Amino acid sequence: MENKKLLEEIRSYWNNRADGYSRVNQEELHSEQKEKWKEVLLEQLPKKEKDQVKILDIGTGPGFFAILLAEEGYQVTAVDYTEQMLQEAKSNAADLADQISFKRMDAQNLEFPKETFDYIVTRNVTWNLEHPKRAYREWQRVLKPGGKILNFDANWYAYLYDDKLKLGYEQDRQRAKEEQVEDYYEGTDIAWMENIAKQVPLSPLKRPKWDLDVLKKIGLDCWADETIGERVLSDAEKINYQSTPVFMVCAVK
Repeated sequence: MENKKLLEEIRSYWNNRADGYSRVNQEELHSEQKEKWKEVLLEQLPKKEKDQVKILDIGTGPGFFAILLAEEGYQVTAVDYTEQMLQEAKSNAADLADQISFKRMDAQNLEFPKETFDYIVTRNVTWNLEHPKRAYREWQRVLKPGGKILNFDANWYAYLYDDKLKLGYEQDRQRAKEEQVEDYYEGTDIAWMENIAKQVPLSPLKRPKWDLDVLKKIGLDCWADETIGERVLSDAEKINYQSTPVFMVCAVK
């Protein structure tokens, strides 16, 4: 059953976060993280001419992945449910905006024909979906045979359900203060986000095991890299998220 109220609450939250989240992406685009992320994305791309590779960035936010791939000459479609995020993405893309097709769309109900894309990328999206199984089925539907999904995420709010993880989360906050790095949670409305996290199904589940189980059931070959954060995160991010490691799920149709 569709919970329009929850979907709108999530949209409202991210509209509110758009400006601050965009600043974080802008910093990434001007740091060594940009090349680290680009290396990870490109090594998984199909070995075809760039004009023959159709890429979908789901939940593009301020456009980080879409911009990296457009810089490499790919034609990218970037979708997000949040209007303000799409505005930020277009602004951040600057001269590359003409290479990116921006569309407002729900990740769980894509408006594309089946077998449209060669490659799907997404970051920090699946955890806050109300219907993540439906989302994965939709992503499979729009993927061409032989196409690939790359999903980067983490068990961001598992600490709400696990005392040991709660302690780890609190230690991360303290470590950020001691190391004098920015605490990435301070610029967010934590109470609002935790309230959303309690309403979506993935917060208490063990991932990426859940993702792999679902992807296998819908017929995709898949694997996970639970150490990918060592390659792509900044030193400050590693301090902030020490108890919540980022993982990469890769699935092939």
